Amino acid sequence: MTGPGARRVAALQLNSQDDVGANLEACRALVEKAGQNGAAIALLPENFAFFGADEGRYAVAERLGDADAPIQRALADMARASKLTVIGGGMPIQSDDPKRPYNALVAFGADGALVANYRKIHLFDVALADGTVLSESKGTTPGDDAVVVDVADLRLGLSICYDLRFPELYRKLVDARADVLLVPAAFTVHTGKDHWHVLLRARAIESQSWVIAAAQWGKHPRGRTTYGHSMIVDPWGTVVAEASDGVGLIVADIDPEYSARVRASLPSLDHRRL
Repeated sequence: MTGPGARRVAALQLNSQDDVGANLEACRALVEKAGQNGAAIALLPENFAFFGADEGRYAVAERLGDADAPIQRALADMARASKLTVIGGGMPIQSDDPKRPYNALVAFGADGALVANYRKIHLFDVALADGTVLSESKGTTPGDDAVVVDVADLRLGLSICYDLRFPELYRKLVDARADVLLVPAAFTVHTGKDHWHVLLRARAIESQSWVIAAAQWGKHPRGRTTYGHSMIVDPWGTVVAEASDGVGLIVADIDPEYSARVRASLPSLDHRRL
């Protein structure tokens, strides 16, 4: 059951490569489909516009707010055309270091205006058991600030991928009154198969918030393979929508009143001592 304040949201699942134009066309088709399904918000995954080598990332990095920059202009056009908020879940935005752009979430309202941006705080530097070695900090400047934004009568807390492993960030977002948490991602298969579902449900349960997670899926340049399984989880930890393998989208109606009811019936957020 959903109340009058419910809003339909869409999480898009992509298989982005290193061709910006082709990636943006794939995004455009799915955003249009989200709009046709009545979504007020469409969340794109991390690396939606470019998924390739660091040299390519800083070559396509854009100045934040540049209305003529190809990626941001495309997102604004998609938002206006489909009359919904489009949230690009992670793209290269210029920093003071031209070879280490931010990995930034950018949100464009239904009028095409930039309404929020968040710079990924936690960077993925690991050597996995399957032989994959990733050093995100080598080509990315980290952000510092937790960000919330009001969109479509929802208060969104913003994060990107590896942030999911740091619950203190989500505590900060909830303290800023977020009741919907966004997790655009490009989780590896190796970590995703064991941790993706568990972490998303844990963040929803402990935060008593909706979680919307849009994921990359399949094979990408440089031998990367991502897990997929885009997901929408309710504040009780129930998965209300999940994508299978492949490119596509999931939709669900999310109701902030349900968050309020869960928080009232089990007031764990009020019981914190530390």
